[in-house]
Amino acid sequence: MQKKSIEVGRFLVSPFIKTSDDGGFYASVSIRSGQGSANHDRVVRFAPRFSGHRQALNYAWSQGRAWAEAM
Repeated sequence: MQKKSIEVGRFLVSPFIKTSDDGGFYASVSIRSGQGSANHDRVVRFAPRFSGHRQALNYAWSQGRAWAEAM
C-alpha cells in the first residue's frame, strides 16, 4: 500500500506499507530523483515490525524525509 508522495528538495519521497503474515506492518520508502532515462529510484526497506499501520507509515515518512534533507 502506497500513500501520497511528497517533494523534498529535488527528491520525491513515497512511503510503502506492507502487512506481515501475523498482522503486523513493515515500512519501506521510495526516494526518486531525476527524469526520463536519468531517473534514479532508491527503495529502502526497514527491519522494524510495527503493530499499527499509522506507526509504520510515520516511520517511513520520517526516515525518507530525513534522508532526502541530508542530501
